Amino acid sequence: MDTSTTSPINKEKIQSISKVFKVISDPTRLSILFLLQKEELSVGNIVLALDKEQSAISHQLKILKDSRLVKARREGKSMVYSLDDLHVFSILEQVLTHINEQEQ
Repeated sequence: MDTSTTSPINKEKIQSISKVFKVISDPTRLSILFLLQKEELSVGNIVLALDKEQSAISHQLKILKDSRLVKARREGKSMVYSLDDLHVFSILEQVLTHINEQEQ
């Protein structure tokens, strides 16, 4: 049976979904997303909250931004980051609910 014609989603969409999951699978990026769910933060505040090097956080923020998971705006001399939209965070909440159900 040819699954390419019966599948409700095409290969390109599958690849895009896979890329999102790869991006959010990194613990540092995941931590950044959870921080930004609460409030907008500058790179410096994210560095302080996660106790990581600024270069490492900036690198992870670039990956998140390139994946359209976070957005940035300039505030004075620094960049302030926030979630691009709440869709991705709703996925994370579903995964967290799933994990919590497993622990019960």
